[in-house]
Amino acid sequence: MTLDAVRAAAGNVARRALFGTLADHRPVPRTLLNEGRARSVYAYHRPVGVSRRGEPVLLVPPLAVPDSCFDLRRGCSLVEHLVTAGRPTYGVEYGEIAFADRELGLEHWIDEVLPTAVRTAHEHSGGKPVHVVGWCLGGILAALTAARAGAHPIASLTVVASPFDFSAIPLLRPLRPLDALTGRIAIPALSRALGGIPAPLVRRAFQISALDKHLTKPFAVAANLADRDYLAQVEAVERFTAGMVGYPGRAVAQIYREFFLANALATGSPTLDGTRIDLADITQPTLVIAGRDDAIAPPRAARALVDLLPGRARFSTAPGGHLGVLTGRAARDTTWPLIDRFHAGVTSLSG
Repeated sequence: MTLDAVRAAAGNVARRALFGTLADHRPVPRTLLNEGRARSVYAYHRPVGVSRRGEPVLLVPPLAVPDSCFDLRRGCSLVEHLVTAGRPTYGVEYGEIAFADRELGLEHWIDEVLPTAVRTAHEHSGGKPVHVVGWCLGGILAALTAARAGAHPIASLTVVASPFDFSAIPLLRPLRPLDALTGRIAIPALSRALGGIPAPLVRRAFQISALDKHLTKPFAVAANLADRDYLAQVEAVERFTAGMVGYPGRAVAQIYREFFLANALATGSPTLDGTRIDLADITQPTLVIAGRDDAIAPPRAARALVDLLPGRARFSTAPGGHLGVLTGRAARDTTWPLIDRFHAGVTSLSG
């Protein structure tokens, strides 16, 4: 290690000790536009002096995850990237999921939460068509919403790190024998008894999905003590993970039955609340982005949506794991420009 690196490492350690943080966690300012059960829709503020440019974007997080996935930290925030470019940017947040919410199924988000969020962004932006961007289960919910609601006012659909073929997820293979023995009864019963999946279990599952990185993190941190941006990213991810909330029990049972057991997303015809949804009904231009190192939604699992939408969807990969592909340090030069170019292309075609 060079003398400059030693000085930088010492400075980072001292700053963390004195101020408790290296990352800039200030969220992009926003205004609440609409709220309801498990729904808060926000408009993010553009920086002073930045003119509005382009069509609106609605950011859709998964269940159990704070919407800070899109606004992780200053310098590594998709929200900041969008508003700095002048894009009218909106987000939906679901809030805490309590035992009283255990009867909420995925149809609550598909029929009520996301259509309301899209409509709110559409109206607030002056009637402009809305580009919907969803991460992980948020991408799945956005796709199901588009299939159910039809074209207008959704301009395009971008799904990032969203698994549509659960048989292509290596992490789930050990659960197949469990399913054959007790899973069909035990897992739904357990989710009902607990009211869902509690937040601590959600956090632990997220860590297990990247177990190698979780176990080697102390060594990686020690090796990068001189890299403040690296340390800030680690700190921001830890903060994000600590903010995870629970899944409602009924939604868990639906995910288990329809997505895992039946693998109905891969065939394009999941059934929720007795109603079949046909993903082939998605008419919007669709971009699917997969992380090359994603263990939760590996490229093959994510690409399944493209196969269901011939001629309407395109597929790309970008560096990073499940969260990293969305908001890792490399995403600034890979994933985000992919989304920008896709939106610009859709706008030019519609114009």
